[in-house]
Amino acid sequence: MNRHDSVYQAYLQILAEELVPAMGCTEPIAIAYAAAAAREELGCRPDRVQIAVSGNIIKNVKSVVVPHTGGLRGIEAAAAAGIVAGKAEKRLEVLSEVSEAQIKEIAAFLRNTDCIVEHADTPFIFDIQITLFAGESSAKARIVGHHTNLVNLTVNDHVLIDRPCEEGGGENKTDRSVLSVEEIVNFADILDPADVREIFIRQIECNMAIAEEGMRGTYGACIGRVLRDAYGTEIHNRARYMAAAGADARMNGCELPVIINSGSGNQGITASVPVIVYARELGVSEEALFRALAVSNLCTIHLKTGIGTLSAYCGAVSAGCGAAAGIAYLHGGKQREIAHTLVNAVAIDSGIICDGAKASCAAKIASAVDAGLLGYQMWCSGRQFYGGDGIVKKGIENTIRTVGELAHRGMVGTDKEIINLMICD
Repeated sequence: MNRHDSVYQAYLQILAEELVPAMGCTEPIAIAYAAAAAREELGCRPDRVQIAVSGNIIKNVKSVVVPHTGGLRGIEAAAAAGIVAGKAEKRLEVLSEVSEAQIKEIAAFLRNTDCIVEHADTPFIFDIQITLFAGESSAKARIVGHHTNLVNLTVNDHVLIDRPCEEGGGENKTDRSVLSVEEIVNFADILDPADVREIFIRQIECNMAIAEEGMRGTYGACIGRVLRDAYGTEIHNRARYMAAAGADARMNGCELPVIINSGSGNQGITASVPVIVYARELGVSEEALFRALAVSNLCTIHLKTGIGTLSAYCGAVSAGCGAAAGIAYLHGGKQREIAHTLVNAVAIDSGIICDGAKASCAAKIASAVDAGLLGYQMWCSGRQFYGGDGIVKKGIENTIRTVGELAHRGMVGTDKEIINLMICD
């Protein structure tokens, strides 16, 4: 690889596509985005709202606080926020400019407006359908496949947007099949820091800011503070508790933006904050940190690609593995060390399920970072898991493919049962 070839440019483009800002958990924000898009076309506030969403959207919106709503949770709150105060042109930052007066209006809208939520009969894992009614007029917005893939926008009988519905469809994203651990390390080695400076400075500033806010405030179960108070401030624990604190804040209504990874703010926090914490402890240069962040973010994306946007497999696992890869790189690790770190980490923590976005995500993040760091320390101690040990295969790329198959196909039944259990509480 060199800086002028197509693979180098593809890796830069993948980072630009994935590391984008979002305010709040991305599934409720996607609902708010769809609602805001429909509201803008309707031209007035509706007197009735009808929402149909896939099971994974129910799972990921049910328990999380929607930012700028005064602590409201759930699908109805996300839709109401988008209708009353959302700006659709801001997409994943649709709720970034909500006023105090509008927060009160959101609560009043929920009290006074009929809002029906249904479990959609849909083949798509990610599907949001919102219809707004005002007298004889109506507007409908539908998102399928990923958070900003608006496939349909209709006002009365006038179709404004009509795109094919498919998982992962919509935007013309760079082919992720170019990713491999070997080439990710090669990319990091030759990376021109100027090519990623804007992206990574924004990730460092945003994700560390919300982690620090999580440590200051009282958010959710305060997992970050519990870890610090119980186990101290040594670097291994600091990497865990700072990442957890970011999720503490984000899952519980903090209004600071996050730079996401693979469509998830929690994954963006997990892939970056531990690497930044270690870089500061080691006193490395900005250039060295950028190279390590390239490794951590791209390894996370590589692991997550085969899994899919939403599944029963906790996305923090992939990001914890990615963070460990970045930390290994900071310590001088190259392809061999990073590959073994990833295999070890995947073997440890691949059993964590995703049961939606909520306060306990912070604890899962701490576990994922811990598994990643253990995977790296195993390699440093001359220990490793081998092909044939459970789901581990010979070779890192084979192991990554196996994890993708486990999560994307093998856990379909698990995902349905998790959703059933959550709906029937």
